[in-house]
Amino acid sequence: MGAYILRRLLLMIPTILGILAISFAVIQFAPGGPVERVLAELSGQAGSATDRITGGGDSLGQDQGLDGGGGEASKYRGAQGLDPEFIAKLEKQFGFDKPPLERFGLMVWNFVRFDFGESYFRDVAVIDLIIEKLPVSISLGLWITLISYGISIPLGIKKAVSDGSTFDIWTSGVIIIAYAIPGFLFAILLMVLFAGGSFYDIFPLRGLTSENFDDLSIFGKITDYFWHLALPLTAMALAAFATTTLLTKNSFLDEIRKQYVQTARAKGLTERQVLYGHVFRNAMLIIIAGFPAAFISSFFTGSLLIETIFALDGLGLLGFESIIGRDYPVVFGNLFIMSLLGLVVTLISDLTYTLIDPRIDFESREV
Repeated sequence: MGAYILRRLLLMIPTILGILAISFAVIQFAPGGPVERVLAELSGQAGSATDRITGGGDSLGQDQGLDGGGGEASKYRGAQGLDPEFIAKLEKQFGFDKPPLERFGLMVWNFVRFDFGESYFRDVAVIDLIIEKLPVSISLGLWITLISYGISIPLGIKKAVSDGSTFDIWTSGVIIIAYAIPGFLFAILLMVLFAGGSFYDIFPLRGLTSENFDDLSIFGKITDYFWHLALPLTAMALAAFATTTLLTKNSFLDEIRKQYVQTARAKGLTERQVLYGHVFRNAMLIIIAGFPAAFISSFFTGSLLIETIFALDGLGLLGFESIIGRDYPVVFGNLFIMSLLGLVVTLISDLTYTLIDPRIDFESREV
């Protein structure tokens, strides 16, 4: 097992390098960038944009040359009429004075040391931004995964045992309808009904905690925390358990129809003994295989719209705003953290196989 874990850890290195390299290459061809963003702001509010980039009050703000002194054509949209020296200083400020390969190599070297630099436009370290937003994303991702699996597995087992019954038919209908409803529309409906819309004002509309959270007792803090999470988790849970429920049902049905189940029944074992003593371990392997994707999806991409609607400032919203704002250090730092987390969770998931079914031997496999 030790050799397998070592191979998987070593395989993470080229995987993350490939993810970063492809993303970096895409960024090079994407229109716009931090320099273009500053130039666009300069066209409407030159003083404030220049002060933010240069720190204000230095010679760069005085030498920007808005009188049309730049004689040669610029590669940046909106740079016409600006001093080329000012453009060059902007490029140096953002690190674009270096060739792409050199910038990529420097970024990888910094990431190896977990140095993600500072945000272009927020004047704060990227790692501090990620740590600040992490509790919201962990809360959403962890709880929605636990809730969805807590509902899906028992429901899927019950549907498999009572396959074709009235219970199986009407629960399948409910699941399909719930899966078809977009989560963000259901979130808006919940806000209208229960968060101070046209009906009731029961739950808070924004944030993960109340303003007086630090003054509350331990029980009060726990209650306040889940009070704020109630509507976002309800909106996300609507469709979260559909796929896992049907996957659980089909997996158990496949196992129930196998010969060893008939043999166990012939030996006089009860249905409960057959189901949980023999079928459960084999059927749960495919469910465990889907856990990393479910967790990472809920942790990041699945919560983006929910974070926006309920004003929950998490990693999903941070990544989206950074891409729109061309804040590349935050984009790549967020991408690196999420990629590393996904690979580690996948490895943990594979190792969990051996706990469920000791017959699986990773040592004899080639990665």
